[in-house]
Amino acid sequence: MNNAIREQFPILKQEINGHPLVYLDSAATSQKPLAVIEALRHYYEYDNANVHRGVHTLGSRATDAYEGAREKVAKFIHAKSTKEIIFTRGTTTALNMVASSYARSVLKEGDEIVLTPMEHHSNLIPWQQVAKATGAVLKYVKLQEDGSVTLSEVEKVVSDKTKIISMAYVSNVMGVINPVKEVAALAHRHGAIMVVDGAQSTPHMKVDMQDLDCDFYALSGHKMCGPTGIGVLYGKKELLESMEPVEFGGEMIDDVGLYDSTWKELPWKFEGGTPIIAGAVGLGAAIDFLESIGMDAIEAHEHELATYAVSRLSEIEGLKLYGPRERKVGLVTFNLGDVHPHDVATVLDASGIAIRAGHHCCQPLMRWLEASSTARASFYLYNTKEDVDRLISALIQTKEYFG
Repeated sequence: MNNAIREQFPILKQEINGHPLVYLDSAATSQKPLAVIEALRHYYEYDNANVHRGVHTLGSRATDAYEGAREKVAKFIHAKSTKEIIFTRGTTTALNMVASSYARSVLKEGDEIVLTPMEHHSNLIPWQQVAKATGAVLKYVKLQEDGSVTLSEVEKVVSDKTKIISMAYVSNVMGVINPVKEVAALAHRHGAIMVVDGAQSTPHMKVDMQDLDCDFYALSGHKMCGPTGIGVLYGKKELLESMEPVEFGGEMIDDVGLYDSTWKELPWKFEGGTPIIAGAVGLGAAIDFLESIGMDAIEAHEHELATYAVSRLSEIEGLKLYGPRERKVGLVTFNLGDVHPHDVATVLDASGIAIRAGHHCCQPLMRWLEASSTARASFYLYNTKEDVDRLISALIQTKEYFG
């Protein structure tokens, strides 16, 4: 990536605590390019109106922008139809929709839901609640020593009782890329469906619903240069058509009587109330921005940064890296000896470097790693090797400070 791309992110031009900002927390949320900021400004300045309601010009413009964003998402992830693209508040909402609507309607006592210990809480707690409500059983795939998932280990826990497999495409802690395409094929051989948490994959690599052949896929806009508060649930059309809405109110209805109501067709039956119009517009602009650079180029750049970071971090005595060294996105998780991750993050912030410290909404994985918390540096298209060098220098100083 060249400096011209970095220049598109105005927030990166500031100083933090007297130092140029080095933002290494994109796995939590990405920064926003001028194109997205301008798209939001333009919408609110010129096109702000509700969608699917008014016949006036502003309403038509807003509706065109909103539905245009849906078309961009469908093309970006290679969905067959815009009917398979449901706008949500984010990945968490999307996964909860699948659990609350689809899973609760099909699962019965003794059915099995297969997960991994590396799942974000948003892809774990909804299934816990479904299991309690239906009598379904949660089963977990054994992780390899480096934290990765193998198809052979998934095969050991999947049976003809398995109805749902839900798995992150990319771990938000270790950056490992899971074999979700192969797991989806395994699920289908057993008559199960495959749910994919795509929050950490969609921003960083090409994703193709036809190639993966998963049944549901969830993503968040704010992790891929888009605004906060907007996400997407992709679902195969026949599955979405079989599901009941989880929110009821205006705009998702076809006909309302005093004692019963009917719903609109896909995708609108799942989008009750005034939708996240500006968020969708911003997400569409983010997709345009990412596609102008190319997802292959972004993935290659992040892989180069991650490889360089792993090499440099390995030079620091007493620093422990977690997760595999290969087959991962631009993310490194570590602990610096006995220094608490929050102390590491605080000292780095004093040098203008932003990282994440904590359990990363993955407490079961932390227990598996035998760590109460870790430090995480995550890279994106706007980061450079110089950012990694700043991180390394600050970590060395932190280690010296704490002795």
